[in-house]
Amino acid sequence: MEDNDIVALLWERQEPALAHLQDKYSTYLMQITRRIIIDEEDAKECVNDVWLKVWNSIPPGKPKHLAGYLAKIARNLALDKYRQHNAAKRGGGHLEASLEELEECISGSNEIEEKINIEHLKTVIQQFLERSPKKKRIIFLQRYFYMLDTAEIAYMMQMKETSIRSILSRMRKELKSVLEEGGIWV
Repeated sequence: MEDNDIVALLWERQEPALAHLQDKYSTYLMQITRRIIIDEEDAKECVNDVWLKVWNSIPPGKPKHLAGYLAKIARNLALDKYRQHNAAKRGGGHLEASLEELEECISGSNEIEEKINIEHLKTVIQQFLERSPKKKRIIFLQRYFYMLDTAEIAYMMQMKETSIRSILSRMRKELKSVLEEGGIWV
């Protein structure tokens, strides 16, 4: 079933839409949640929570890109679950490494939320990524949205890992500069 048809069923509050979502996207969403939380049961729980969030958000929302919409929900739920489990622990995992790299550009997310308009931040980052060449954009998103480690990205992109790390480093510096130009001081 096509995504537009699934969204139409959700819009009409037709429960079969959830079965179609599960059939089409469960594997994809499990890959996302497993990157963030290793525990299989927690990952499954997050994916199951996606279906409820989608049911409650469509309507009134009507996503243009269903797979991206689902990925964002799954990622956010997995990050919340990860934070719950690791509130007392710090450091050591691939998620921490990924987030620490971004701290060069954005430090202290609580400070940012208090000091700037989050929508402005999203817009500036989105524009930065849209202006980036496709290959770099894919590398950036694989690292910082899907939380892949640099070796996995290198394998996927058929590049050397050192090249991936170099591209990411340059992109973080460029992003920092773009954020500052957009009035977001880090």
